[in-house]
Amino acid sequence: MTAVTPGVRRKPGRWAAPPRPPWEEEPSKAGLAGKGLTLALAAFAILFPLWIVVVTSLQSKKTIDAAGGLVVVPRGVTLVAYRELLTGGQVQRAALVSVGVTLAGTLFSMAVSVLCAYGLSRVGSLGHRWFLMLLLATMFFGAGLIPTYLLVQALGLTDSYLALILPSAVSVFNILVLRAFFMGISPELVDSARIDGAGDWRILWQIVMPLSRAVLAVISLFYAVGYWSAWFNASIYLSDQDMMPLQNVMIQLVQKQERPVGLATQINTGQLSPLAVQMAVMVMALLPVAVLSPFVQRHFKKGMLTGAVKG
Repeated sequence: MTAVTPGVRRKPGRWAAPPRPPWEEEPSKAGLAGKGLTLALAAFAILFPLWIVVVTSLQSKKTIDAAGGLVVVPRGVTLVAYRELLTGGQVQRAALVSVGVTLAGTLFSMAVSVLCAYGLSRVGSLGHRWFLMLLLATMFFGAGLIPTYLLVQALGLTDSYLALILPSAVSVFNILVLRAFFMGISPELVDSARIDGAGDWRILWQIVMPLSRAVLAVISLFYAVGYWSAWFNASIYLSDQDMMPLQNVMIQLVQKQERPVGLATQINTGQLSPLAVQMAVMVMALLPVAVLSPFVQRHFKKGMLTGAVKG
């Protein structure tokens, strides 16, 4: 090992920690051990339940019965639970509904949020203060469930996919984060674009949005996760079982309220464990979020923290 001279700060490599400030003391061995132990326990508390869910979903009925329930140590791998779920038309249809609602809802919510945030970020624009106060008021005062349902019903949105998007299309918190980030963009860039003859649409599309990719990625993930995980709107606004999104179908499967014919036959005849089906349901619900989150993780610090501090 290369000796390090006391008082000399080593240049950080790709995987090395950044240099510590001169006024900050070097951590002790006990402190480093305590931090490592704390992080290890936290990772274990998070990953161990996920491991049990995934492993149980991949086990046969014989293995699950022998374990007396949840399986910790796998004994072989079988995809029968996933195959039966995906071959049933109800689950496939619900997955397509959830994907469509998530994509359409995220695009619509981002379009409205970006336009609203950009308008509110232009201090001195027409009605700027009044619109901002009106949005802030909605964070503290709400109409309630019954007036909201009556409004959706009066607009003729019940038993339509718009009922899964419009009632929760806009988050004031996300608009405020976007506004704070937009206000942090150098005004000289906007002024120079205006001198060159650019209008607000061109400034937003070619200057503001390219400089705000981090916060746009984070807010898009927030909206997408919200639409993917939503189940309440569908439970009160939809009565057609064929229109239900994946989360509502999953709830029915876990609670044993309703099962596809083929899946019910497999469970009733003892060929498939209901516990494996329930665990497979949980994995399918968590998989999209777990796959997308790492790609957006690097934008969280720049997008959320910078926007929050500047606001």
